[in-house]
Amino acid sequence: MTIQSEISHYNGAQQPELKAVCELLAEQIDNTLPDADSKIWHSHPVWFLNGNPIVGYSKQKAGIRLMFWSGADFGEAGLNITGKKFKDASIFYNAVVEIDTAALQRWLAKARDIQWDYKNIVKRKGVLQRLI
Repeated sequence: MTIQSEISHYNGAQQPELKAVCELLAEQIDNTLPDADSKIWHSHPVWFLNGNPIVGYSKQKAGIRLMFWSGADFGEAGLNITGKKFKDASIFYNAVVEIDTAALQRWLAKARDIQWDYKNIVKRKGVLQRLI
């Protein structure tokens, strides 16, 4: 599968080590979720299933933040849950060698199976409902 051109451009704009992290993440996400739609959303790459955001990454001070919108319910110790209101969880990477691809594959499978409805959060006035 070919990585969407906007995402390739985003990845290419990163410094070399972080570019490699972004490229590996995009490749893994695209290969594991071939039916997901991807685009630049709120200035960073995000993948959607049926219009619902499920995974994305962004450049932050601490490195590349890989975020799963419903990751708080994955039951995975490797993901950091920061908030209480939303169900997101994330992990930071600064080098390709830090990425455990087996764990990433497991998280991506859970991202497909465990979803909260972020697509309609505005319509529901900030209330999340479980989809799957």
